Amino acid sequence: MAGPDPSPIEERTLKAEIKIYYDLRPANGPSAPLLIALHGYGANKKQMMREAQQMAPDGFAIASLQGFHQHLKEPKEPGGPLRFGFGWLSNFHPEDSVDVHHQALLDLIQTLTEDKTIDPKRVFLLGFSQTCALNYRFTFSHPEYLRGVIGICGGLPGDWETSETYKPTRAAVFHLAGEKDEYYPPARVSDYEARLKLRSQNVEFKSYDAAHEIVPAMREDVRAWLQKG
Repeated sequence: MAGPDPSPIEERTLKAEIKIYYDLRPANGPSAPLLIALHGYGANKKQMMREAQQMAPDGFAIASLQGFHQHLKEPKEPGGPLRFGFGWLSNFHPEDSVDVHHQALLDLIQTLTEDKTIDPKRVFLLGFSQTCALNYRFTFSHPEYLRGVIGICGGLPGDWETSETYKPTRAAVFHLAGEKDEYYPPARVSDYEARLKLRSQNVEFKSYDAAHEIVPAMREDVRAWLQKG
């Protein structure tokens, strides 16, 4: 009997397109400012649209994108129906997920600009939890696209100080943190304002009496911040 084929095994890749689903609430008129809202791990676009509607000022268009990694979640009650959640990253080649995230945002901005839905000079990006660092990666890799970026209960890119990909931007930054956040506690985020100011001169950092969640005070402050922009 012949032994195993001695030829080496090669890992190769193929390029394939995927669909990114999003909900859009246009403004009443054309060329409106745009808030792009991205949910955290395990949530979905409808959930984040509800949040964004409570934060966007009157006259804003809102786009809520859905993560492209689907997974099963435990039923809320024993014996209940299976539930599904969505995420943005995988441990296997996470750089591929970052590329998909970036291209989705670029394509969304281009699409809504071409059909006159938005003013491309007034685009704001908001992320909760997992999408916070992803959005910072986009903001500082593509510094010409955004008026502002909002991060809620999330982190900074792991290569924030070392990567040459990130560039200075004129985009304003608003980072909101929960004082009781079990994933991003005060000790972990205490230097975020200073670190963000390495590449943006307009940074606001604020802490809230909150866990890993979006609370009413955060919604009010985001709305006020967007109105200033």
